[in-house]
Amino acid sequence: MDYTGLLHHLVEGMKDPEPEQAGRYLIRFNQPRHYEECLLELSRMRSKFSDLRAVRSSRLARSIIANVGCPEELNRYGADITVEEDHSISLHATALHNKPTSVQGVPWGVKQIRAPKVWSVSTGHRIKIGVIDTGADYQHPDLRYSLARGINLLNRSLLPHDDNGHGTHIAGTIAAANSMAGMIGVAPRSLIYPVKAFDHNGSAYVSDIVLGIDWCVRNRVDIINMSFGMKTRSKALLDVVNRAYHAGIVIVASSGNDGKRRSIDYPARYPQTISVGATDKNRRIASFSNRGAYVDVYAPGDKIVSSWVQGKHHEMSGTSMATSHVSGAIALLLAKHPGLSPSEIKTLVKRATVPLRARKTTAAKTKIRGGEIDALRLMQEGEA
Repeated sequence: MDYTGLLHHLVEGMKDPEPEQAGRYLIRFNQPRHYEECLLELSRMRSKFSDLRAVRSSRLARSIIANVGCPEELNRYGADITVEEDHSISLHATALHNKPTSVQGVPWGVKQIRAPKVWSVSTGHRIKIGVIDTGADYQHPDLRYSLARGINLLNRSLLPHDDNGHGTHIAGTIAAANSMAGMIGVAPRSLIYPVKAFDHNGSAYVSDIVLGIDWCVRNRVDIINMSFGMKTRSKALLDVVNRAYHAGIVIVASSGNDGKRRSIDYPARYPQTISVGATDKNRRIASFSNRGAYVDVYAPGDKIVSSWVQGKHHEMSGTSMATSHVSGAIALLLAKHPGLSPSEIKTLVKRATVPLRARKTTAAKTKIRGGEIDALRLMQEGEA
């Protein structure tokens, strides 16, 4: 493969171009050998050009993330590479319910899925959960014994400290273990590996998620929690999700907060994931939640109280919050039955549900698809 033209575009893009002159792209190599050779050539060229910015890469997805001025000129490489725009991706929490509050003991959502009924059998002990999000508050009393080192993809020299709050909220629902003065999550003895891919504004790119999943696979986590999504397809994201799935990792993803009946966001729409919708205290689908055939399971996601930055607690709503309940329930199952495959777990999760209630405005003949996760039933299904 002739890299002359390709490297020229990468080098020009890495010379800190003006935003209107170049965009972010994922360049995926279809042959591992070509990917390795191109990385080697780039490293050689960096020694010649001191002003080149670091190019990021994902070995698992065989991708290079770089600014490119004229991506259409890369089409001449045909089947050797795939070029796609590096789209932005959003967290799945609504802005309507994000307020300080207090909590002590077991939050309503954790009770509703009957997680405490399982704790005599399993607390999720030593199950590794990669939470690709905004990081986590390492000083939070609820999470003092629940956090591993993780990775900060925005600044690899730092711990993945949370400067937003969303990631800490997710971690709290999954694994908080402060029975004295704070809250207890679904799987209080599981271990969260925060993967900071989102900045303080809750913004990230597909490339950040690709690198996050890459890290989770290489560090052999058991579950990946992905409380975010986007409307557009991404071949690079699908590729790395597929690789994680075949590596035996259970991938739990939020469906989105658009209230749609026939569509959900990516990556939840990929069949390799377990897609999650949100319910309220009455086991009705939350008004904001996407729903329908693409949603595999529902979980509490309306007015969920959990951990927050600076040792606080906040109430939030969204399919993000629902997803963390499902990840915790799966951690309880895996701690007792570690040999289950992702496909087996997905089957059990879809089977281990309680029926949803229809809203008063719902037509009587309208059939509600799916059910709400039940941790006790999930464990019982795993024993069967």
